[in-house]
Amino acid sequence: MATGLTSLARVSATPVSNLESREALKGIQVLVLNTLAFAVCFAAWMMYGVLITFLVEKNVFSWSKSQMGVLIGTPVLTGAVMRLPVGILCDRYGGRIVYFLLMLTAAIPMFVVTFANHYFHFLLAGLGFGLAGASFAAGVAYTSVWFSQKRIGTALGIFGLGNAGAAATAMFAPLLLQRLTATDLDRWRMLPQIYAGLLVAMAGLFWLFTFTKKIESGGNASLLRRLDPLRHVRVWRFGLYYAFFFGGFVALSQWLIPYYVNVYTMPVATAGFLTAMFSLPSGLVRAVGGWLSDKWGARTVMYGTLVPGLLACIFLFPAAMVIHTPGEGIIAAGDAVVTRATSREIALSNGKVYALREKDAAKLLDFTHDRHIIWPKTARWQEPLVKEGEAVRKGQLLARGTTRIFFQANQWVFTFWVFVLGCTLGLGMAAVYKHIPTYFPGEVGVVGGLVGVLGGLGGFVFPIVFGFLLQGTGLWTTCWAFLAVLAAACLIWMHLVIRRMMREQVPELVRRVEGPKS
Repeated sequence: MATGLTSLARVSATPVSNLESREALKGIQVLVLNTLAFAVCFAAWMMYGVLITFLVEKNVFSWSKSQMGVLIGTPVLTGAVMRLPVGILCDRYGGRIVYFLLMLTAAIPMFVVTFANHYFHFLLAGLGFGLAGASFAAGVAYTSVWFSQKRIGTALGIFGLGNAGAAATAMFAPLLLQRLTATDLDRWRMLPQIYAGLLVAMAGLFWLFTFTKKIESGGNASLLRRLDPLRHVRVWRFGLYYAFFFGGFVALSQWLIPYYVNVYTMPVATAGFLTAMFSLPSGLVRAVGGWLSDKWGARTVMYGTLVPGLLACIFLFPAAMVIHTPGEGIIAAGDAVVTRATSREIALSNGKVYALREKDAAKLLDFTHDRHIIWPKTARWQEPLVKEGEAVRKGQLLARGTTRIFFQANQWVFTFWVFVLGCTLGLGMAAVYKHIPTYFPGEVGVVGGLVGVLGGLGGFVFPIVFGFLLQGTGLWTTCWAFLAVLAAACLIWMHLVIRRMMREQVPELVRRVEGPKS
């Protein structure tokens, strides 16, 4: 982050007047406060994932898995659907006042969680503080007015570092709950108080050290005029990209903990740590994605993230499995009578002796004791199907062959590919938002809001889809198949659009590249 800020300051601090220099420094200050505020809001937005799990695990409440899922997803849903109206408000009134009021408003229902005693109470409070998730739309709109088109990608990438708030909640909220409830389990109620206090304190700092600035053309436009960009297919295409990148990030930040627990039978604390290895880098590399988008262009970064993201999903798909399949058997070469049939050999009256592969128990690996196997391991054996004294005919199967394939889906290889996917999602999130001020400089709030809505809805809907796929197939890895299909759809659509644009804008270059048609 420091490198990105230095770069922004250096480029912005080549003014022709002291006024421009002061504006550049104000932009850097606003960016820092925006990023910190987003991190606090994102951490608060993800609080239910830890708190609800803790309350059920400690038998404070006896909610079903589906009830837990609804509670955990409720703030995500609110944060998603509110991004568009928040973006519209930012275009009209400016991002500073909207961001400030959003944090104060979200702090109220967050504090109300303290007094929740029934399921409905938690549901309503979650709907309220989920507004914190809409802070992204406010932050994007407010950041965009301070930086030029040349540096907006880097600025938005740095702002996106606030995604790390999810990792902060995943790592520290469980430890905080453990300490708070060491002597009295009912002291869990202090956790939402702490989050509410953080939101209020952050709102105060934000208001004291930021400055009012908004899009000059935004003031008096009607609602229909503000929504006009939504008729462009391009906006919805950006939304699909963001549904994969951001929706995938939010969904997996919640889904990976039960994934690790169920597939690799590890403790929740360990699963939480490994999940943080996905969510933390994904947030941190977002600044790099913004810088790369400024340097090489957003589309280049999109290609560079969708392709490895698709490959990561494909490599993650093979499930841990044991496969038994027919192997090489032994067939009688002529008519004869069996004179001996053991696990080692079969002898016939015509003098033929067939050696058998015996089953080696040492090669029959399992998931309990064999933890560090990367490649599939095979074991082969043959078992006699005939008995001593039995008459056999030419071509008859004497011994059945069996091949056993053991694939562990090694947890460290799995974590590596999850880490790669997390990095590609972080880079891709920044690349998507680099497009918005480029194509819609006067409607960053509304377009960014809609794109954020679709991304947030992905974060709400994807875990539900994952659950249905798991229930229908019994395979945890179906979530990777779903994400792979979505990544492929994004990649194909983007590539087709780019080819069409090339043919329309530089047809001569396209003809030279493709060469004469045969």
